[in-house]
Amino acid sequence: MTNGLLTSSISSLPLLARGKVRDNYAVGNDRILMIASDRLSAFDVVMGEPIPGKGELLTQMALFWFAHLQDIIPNHLTGDDPESVVKPEERAQVRGRSMLVKRLKGLPVEAVVRGYLAGSGWSEYQQDQSVCGVALSAGLKNASKLPEPIFTPATKAEIGDHDENISFERMSQIVGADLAAKVRETSISLYKTAAEIALRKGIIIADTKFEFGLDEKGALVLMDEVLTPDSSRFWPVEGYEAAFKEGRNPPSYDKQFVRDWLEQATINGGFWGKKAPAPPLPSEVIEKTAAKYREALQRLTA
Repeated sequence: MTNGLLTSSISSLPLLARGKVRDNYAVGNDRILMIASDRLSAFDVVMGEPIPGKGELLTQMALFWFAHLQDIIPNHLTGDDPESVVKPEERAQVRGRSMLVKRLKGLPVEAVVRGYLAGSGWSEYQQDQSVCGVALSAGLKNASKLPEPIFTPATKAEIGDHDENISFERMSQIVGADLAAKVRETSISLYKTAAEIALRKGIIIADTKFEFGLDEKGALVLMDEVLTPDSSRFWPVEGYEAAFKEGRNPPSYDKQFVRDWLEQATINGGFWGKKAPAPPLPSEVIEKTAAKYREALQRLTA
């Protein structure tokens, strides 16, 4: 197994920001080189070990979805070769794991769509039978399929902080009512289209989050990553029914495997408190997580 790329080091371009997974570099005033590292974050904490090959898998999957969804909304891809904007000796860091994209004004909210009740949505539902202010019917269980997908936005957190679920009304106050409505409509359309494609390949997309920006003309554009195991909850169809009947989380293609391990991990003699630093990931957790990402891509693109 290769060591993986934990942090890129491109000296030929100005570094704009390092996110939980991506390193962004400025290419002139109108483009950004996005490099998907092999970092993995869980509970909004970046793990200390890379998942080798993860960045390439994320990029290939994002490009797959951008191609399948471009009729619904424009995306941020420029079509230019990412390797063309760095020095020859830096191309290995870029190859297969990068996108050269348009620079946009990113919206300060994440557009989350849920087709099934899981994760923080399930936790909220247990309190008052609603998620982000969206009332749901009584009697739903963990991993229940919802009658219709629901839009449940969240604020974008800094590294180390937790994203916060918010109501649609709060989102409307942040970005404006018309734009909020456009984002909601577009997000649900994207989710429904992707969910149908994935289901034909034997994958349930339980929920996902999209990010949007505005171009120089104020038009809405799909940006960042899209429908990857980092931003979505993927379940194999064949494991769903049994898990649902037993009231447990279905087996997953995303980082739920790492989350489950972290929930029982100990550090300094006690359970980890979901704050940096994270406990070191065992090699078997790293290897199984990498295998899950590979399987999801292979299944989608087969």
